[in-house]
Amino acid sequence: MLALSTGLSMAQSPPLPARKRQPTPEKVVEEHLAAFSSCDWTRLMAQFPDNVEFFAPNGEVVRGRKALGEMFAKVVKPPSQGGTCGLKVTPEHTFVVGETVNVQWRADAPFLAEPYRGADAYETHDGLMAAQVTTFDAAALKMKAGAKSGK
Repeated sequence: MLALSTGLSMAQSPPLPARKRQPTPEKVVEEHLAAFSSCDWTRLMAQFPDNVEFFAPNGEVVRGRKALGEMFAKVVKPPSQGGTCGLKVTPEHTFVVGETVNVQWRADAPFLAEPYRGADAYETHDGLMAAQVTTFDAAALKMKAGAKSGK
């Protein structure tokens, strides 16, 4: 679902796991949100085809499963290491159009001073996440005093 500002440098990630297709677009998104909320890199990466594209704020785009794996390897770290592990993402409104699942969501975590809200469009195909468009911007998280942001 969400990601950190990707920048140009990527963290090295473990070998990519086997893909695990889901039976419906809604199940693809449900698995994605559960994997993200549990900081499970393997579950996250089991959802993406080789030609996945991830569109983030400020014109950032991550293309390809390997590059996305490198990005998510940074995301699943704790905030003290620059990640967002600990965020629990809760859908607040979902609107499905064909194989695209649009979700307005809320993210909560013990290290946040207040909930963070955003929206994603998940383009699914053949039981996998073919593309994602997100409004998530880790720099906009309002952290509690003493908590390091996920930049």
